[in-house]
Amino acid sequence: MDYGVREPARFGQTQLLDGRFLGWAEWGPADGTPVLLCPGAATSRRLGFGGGVTDAAGIRLISVDRPGLGASDPAPGRTLTNWATDIRHLIQEQALRAPSAVGFSQGAPFALSLAANGLVNAVAVVSGSDELAHPRFTHALAPQVRDIVNAIAADPNAAEESFAGFGSADAVWELIITTCPEADRTVYTDPIFQRSFRRAMDEAFSQGPAGYARDTVLAMGRWPFDPADIAVPVDLWYGEQDISPVHSPDLGESLTQMLPAATRHLLPAAGSLLWTHSETILRALLAHAR
Repeated sequence: MDYGVREPARFGQTQLLDGRFLGWAEWGPADGTPVLLCPGAATSRRLGFGGGVTDAAGIRLISVDRPGLGASDPAPGRTLTNWATDIRHLIQEQALRAPSAVGFSQGAPFALSLAANGLVNAVAVVSGSDELAHPRFTHALAPQVRDIVNAIAADPNAAEESFAGFGSADAVWELIITTCPEADRTVYTDPIFQRSFRRAMDEAFSQGPAGYARDTVLAMGRWPFDPADIAVPVDLWYGEQDISPVHSPDLGESLTQMLPAATRHLLPAAGSLLWTHSETILRALLAHAR
């Protein structure tokens, strides 16, 4: 089956004001409607989605490596707010007019941070991580996830060191394959998709595990913005079979209630919606953008 993974049409790096470089990759027409992709955990700019859709829909999909992953220089101690500052500069340098954003899995808080800082006009959260450290999930987390959330709250630096000790492309791949539902495993083990996914993971860890470790602390700690302040449209896409303990425990239900302009789409599927429902997700986002 074609899951829409394609080699990027263009690669690039943008220099930030502090001298660091931010790496990115693009699909679709260079003058298309810009959509910023915040990838999931432990992957890089190389893994896009909707390869059969972007050209036909006139979408310029831009996947950006977060600091310390892939082609983006490290930024020790970075925050979700720092991420928004980096992307603000990228938007200016690339002359991206009225971009939207997609946040997949652990990329969700990074995409929502862009909306909270007024940088995008719509967001699609796909099988997204929620604010697991929020009190609304006190009694809803799996025990091992609660332990991680508590460890980050107690000593974020020690937690980050622990994640770095675990983090590698092989370790994260094994975690994904052993914990995902069968429907997702069918996607991830497809020979063409697996090759693309593993290549993106290898690139993500090319500088070591520090970028992955920092991402995990930021995504699983308290967010530095209030979702209630996000005024732009947000589509939340979840599959009813999504059993990931680090996605939203209620499949986006409470987050939808917190966001002023949110629509929740609950599909009879698993968590690999980004690749199995890419056209539906992108065309809904495009409708907001236009």
